[in-house]
Amino acid sequence: MFGCVVVGIGIAGRVRIRDLLAPLPGSAVEKMTVKGFVSRRQLDEEQGVKQISTEEAVSREDINVAFVCTENNTHEEFIRQFLQAGMHVCVEYPMTLDYRSAASLWELAEQKGVVLHEEHIELFTPDFKQLKKDIAGKKLEEGTLHFTGGPVKPTFGFPSFSGIARLTWLVDLFGELSVTAATMVEDKEKNYMKMTARFLTKDQKPLTWTEERAPGLARGKRVNFRFDSCTMTELPEGQREPVGLFMQDLVLFGRKLLGQVPSEEHQAERRRILHCMELADRIRQLSEGTQA
Repeated sequence: MFGCVVVGIGIAGRVRIRDLLAPLPGSAVEKMTVKGFVSRRQLDEEQGVKQISTEEAVSREDINVAFVCTENNTHEEFIRQFLQAGMHVCVEYPMTLDYRSAASLWELAEQKGVVLHEEHIELFTPDFKQLKKDIAGKKLEEGTLHFTGGPVKPTFGFPSFSGIARLTWLVDLFGELSVTAATMVEDKEKNYMKMTARFLTKDQKPLTWTEERAPGLARGKRVNFRFDSCTMTELPEGQREPVGLFMQDLVLFGRKLLGQVPSEEHQAERRRILHCMELADRIRQLSEGTQA
């Protein structure tokens, strides 16, 4: 059994505790048991689970897995602390707020011989799974992905990191990308921002990603993908699954802990994550001189 601690009791942290307490029958999650949670607030209990300190979590012999569900700007500190203690780590995206620190954490995990897993539930959503099926075998000519939503706290990081789920979509769909340009428009008084990044695929086809946030702006994704045989302007409606997104991610993490995920799959996932982090860093660098 893997003894687990959940760090951070926001929405994700509470869901992690819920899923650990009621694992999917017959899945690798049944090999995990939650031993406590860590929070900067004094809560005592959450869903019957006791609150413990970070110091206790890293020192107890019956705890060897940490779920980091804190604000984005604290991820790196917690991950490094748990990895140094020889613990497996599952962290909500983005792992860190810059590429170099993410790469160093992967190296540390390898040195310690433990699993480092970054959650990407956006790859488990029904619309993404259906989209991936629908475009299989088609050749992209050009495409755009425009995300809108409400403002986020500064602790979420630069938009290319806080919105890395959309970047992950593009890389998973179309392969490795190169950034050709990036701009940032911001009106702090109105709490408005719009980041636009332009890419080329390996086949030199253009892709554009826009991340736009403002008070009252409805959350949603608009796509326009032109292929050699058709144009897609709406996301498909995939079939809802009985297993929730976080549970699907938890099952994948559990399979990694049990050694049930092939090494090549591990390495492919690592390459994708670090590639997205490197792209996000490059977008930030290019956008810094364009903010208006």
